[in-house]
Amino acid sequence: MTPALLIIGIVSYNRFVSQKQLIKDAWANIDTELRRRYDLIPNLVETVRGYASHERETFENVTRARAAATAATGSPASQAAAEGPLVAALRQLLAVAEAYPDLKANQNFLALQSELANTEDRLQTSRRFYNTNVRDYNQRVKQFPSVLLASMFGFKEEEFFEIEEAMREAGAPQVSFGGEGPGVTFGGPPVPPVAPPAAPDKSETPPAPPGTPDA
Repeated sequence: MTPALLIIGIVSYNRFVSQKQLIKDAWANIDTELRRRYDLIPNLVETVRGYASHERETFENVTRARAAATAATGSPASQAAAEGPLVAALRQLLAVAEAYPDLKANQNFLALQSELANTEDRLQTSRRFYNTNVRDYNQRVKQFPSVLLASMFGFKEEEFFEIEEAMREAGAPQVSFGGEGPGVTFGGPPVPPVAPPAAPDKSETPPAPPGTPDA
């Protein structure tokens, strides 16, 4: 091998190493934002539960989806697959909150919504950065002549952090300050708010106790 080819090979190899490190760092940013989201969810659930304790199924769905997403520590593809059900469950939880004006005005709830929205924005930015680095790296793995070096030293294609259709439709939450109070939605088809349980009609005359003579 000529000195020129040796230098080119060294430069190409070092670039592969640098790209792998960029991908690793970019994934660490995604993981950080996902963990921040997971940490916010229990407090959000408990805040909503204080106003809508009867919505047990909704709370259980969110808790299950969070547990599944937290446990999905494998490949980016498996992690992305676990995020769709979690976003769908969060949308339903926030739909429940829409039926309770007092909850929507609760300062703790508003703070959690705001932090959740900020986390989603950072997550989407991190995801785009990660996928851009993966795309550039994968192109080099498949292109000639770098494909020869990649094959020689075991540089293989990396997975994208792809989002399932349910999550893509949801998108990042959007804070809305219209109506009776601020709210967060995840885009896509609107989820109808869940109506609180109806109060008993006090206008009806209660039945007379047994043994009471008619008037």
